[in-house]
Amino acid sequence: MIYFTSDLHIGHDKDFIWKERGFSSVEEHDKEILKRWNEVVTPEDTVYILGDLALGQNENEWDNIFYDLNGNIFFIQGNHDTNRKILLYQSRYIMDYKGAAYFWKYGKRNFYLSHFPTLVGNYDDETTKALWNLSGHTHSKNKFEYGQYHIYNVAVDAHNCYPVSIEDIIKDIQNYNSIQI
Repeated sequence: MIYFTSDLHIGHDKDFIWKERGFSSVEEHDKEILKRWNEVVTPEDTVYILGDLALGQNENEWDNIFYDLNGNIFFIQGNHDTNRKILLYQSRYIMDYKGAAYFWKYGKRNFYLSHFPTLVGNYDDETTKALWNLSGHTHSKNKFEYGQYHIYNVAVDAHNCYPVSIEDIIKDIQNYNSIQI
């Protein structure tokens, strides 16, 4: 199975992150985010993290957190992901770093993976051939905050703090398109 997520913000001790997600502390937030990840992702699955994996000063504690994550992780850089962090992620936690954006094909469908919502412009066929941007960054709970521009929000905020599967993304897009037409 293939999953997408973004904006985990592990270790980000700001209440506008963890409180908005329904948690009473950053520790509770981090524990539950990682628990929910492993509830759906198996060790054989693939996960694309579209930026903002972790913040905080104690990077030494990340080993205790990220080594326990299931799946083969690919990473797109977010605004909180410094070059130093990316080097650390590459050496320890992720299979591949895809830069700031990445074109990805799944069957007949095309996706543009990025941290930031990005306008994409192929509107030839709304349901199958259109290029959709999978992104995060905004912390919106709305999967289709900018749906009319073919942008789908994969951030944990829009998915009850779980990664979202490609199959669910495609179903959501198909349902969204049938409502819009």
